[in-house]
Amino acid sequence: MTRKRVAILISGRGSNMAALIAAAAERDYPAEVVAVISDRAGAPGLDIAARAGVQTRTVIRSEYPTRAAHEGAITNVLEDAQAEIVCLAGFLRTLSPDFVVRWQGRMLNIHPSLLPMLPGLDTHARALDAGLRIHGCTVHFVTAQVDAGPIVAQAAVPVFPEDGEEALAARVLKAEHRLYPAALALLADGKVAMDGGRTVYGSFPVKGGPASELILSPDPVSTVSDIESLARFTP
Repeated sequence: MTRKRVAILISGRGSNMAALIAAAAERDYPAEVVAVISDRAGAPGLDIAARAGVQTRTVIRSEYPTRAAHEGAITNVLEDAQAEIVCLAGFLRTLSPDFVVRWQGRMLNIHPSLLPMLPGLDTHARALDAGLRIHGCTVHFVTAQVDAGPIVAQAAVPVFPEDGEEALAARVLKAEHRLYPAALALLADGKVAMDGGRTVYGSFPVKGGPASELILSPDPVSTVSDIESLARFTP
C-alpha cells in the first residue's frame, strides 16, 4: 500500500496533531505524517512530533516581511517534504486565497463545533450560552472562506445541564481525536474528495456493512433517534 504523505501545520500544543501521528503509526493506515510545521517558536507540539520521529520545522511569521513571503516559506517546506495532503491542527493564522487554492481539495481543518453552526472562536461558551443540547466537531476541506469549506466528517456529543465550558471542551476534544484520523483516512484512501465545491464520497456501506467505511448519526436506515446515537461518530 502506497501511503499519502501528510504535513501538519500547528501553532501550539498540537493535540490533534498527536492523534494523527498516532493513527499514522498503524501499518494499515493510508497516510504517513512526514512533517510538522509551526508558525510559533517553542510550540509544544514540535517536541511531541520530534519524539515520534517526525521532521519538524518552525516558520515564524515575524521573520518574513509579508504574509505572502511567510506562506512561500511554508510552501517550500511542504514541497521539500513532498507533502500530498496538509492538515491544520490548531494553526492560528488565516491562510490567503492563493495558498488555499494551491491545496484545494488536499487540505483539511478540524473545527470545534457542528458547522455551519458556530464558526469562529469561543465555540464551547457560545454553545452553552445558546442552550444547545448537541455540540461537537467538524472536519472540513479548507476554502478561502474561514470555517466554510465542504464538510468531510462530524462527531456529535451531548451537552449536559451541569456542563461548564471546560467540561464541554474536554468532551469535544476527545471526539476530535477520534474524528480527525478517521476523516484523514477517508481522504488519503480516496474515499472522499472535493468536487465542484462539494464533498463527494466514493461509497456508502449498507446497513450492517463495515463501520470503518462510514457511520452516520442518526442511523439513516432507522427511524429511531436518541441522544446516544446522536453522540456517535458521523464521518
